Amino acid sequence: MAARNALLKHLRVKVHPSSALPPAPFTLSFNLLLRRFSEEVKGSFLDKSEVSDRIITVVKNFQKVDPSKVTPSAHFQNDLGLDSLDTVEIVMALEEEFGFEIPDNEADKINSINLAVDFIASHPQAK
Repeated sequence: MAARNALLKHLRVKVHPSSALPPAPFTLSFNLLLRRFSEEVKGSFLDKSEVSDRIITVVKNFQKVDPSKVTPSAHFQNDLGLDSLDTVEIVMALEEEFGFEIPDNEADKINSINLAVDFIASHPQAK
């Protein structure tokens, strides 16, 4: 900042601290743009009950699952009898259903319907 001020004084340009800020109309429009963007991001998350219903439907339609055993709190391995490969296939089906890719480190943590609902409902790219 000191070098900038020295250079500007040498060029015979008056430096005022307030001149370092952008003009008010730019600041106002920029703030409105930021506010609108943040509202869109906040409003873009899916409703948890809708996510839960869709996930339960996907799991019930999986070939190796007995639909009568599927509940909102069902664990893929303990309650539904799925192995790790089946769980990967379920997660892939959820990626297709919600239109986004779940990173591997997150996919490894999803081992129940509740965890899938929590992750997908809080993900901004879920459709």
